[in-house]
Amino acid sequence: MNKAGIVDAVHEKLGGTKVSAEQAVETVIDSIISSLKKGDEVSIAGLGTFIVKNRAARTARNPRTGEPVKVAATKVPKFKASKTLKDAVK
Repeated sequence: MNKAGIVDAVHEKLGGTKVSAEQAVETVIDSIISSLKKGDEVSIAGLGTFIVKNRAARTARNPRTGEPVKVAATKVPKFKASKTLKDAVK
C-alpha cells in the first residue's frame, strides 16, 4: 500500500471528498515530520513510535577504490513497532 491507497481507505471510511481525505493524510504526515524535525518523539497507539536518532561520525571505505571516506554525523528517523502491530503481523 502506498500513500494513494491510504487516501482511498480514509475516503471510504470517512466519506466526504477524496480531496479532503488527501488533506487529512497530508496533515498527519506533515505533523509527524514537523515533530521529528523538532526532535520530538511521535507515538501512535497500536502502531508504534517514530524517533530521531543521532548517528555518530565515522570513517567508511569507498568500495571501488578502498580508500577511507569520512562520513559526517547526522540525524536519522527510526520507527519502533508497537507490540500490537508486531502481534498483528505474526
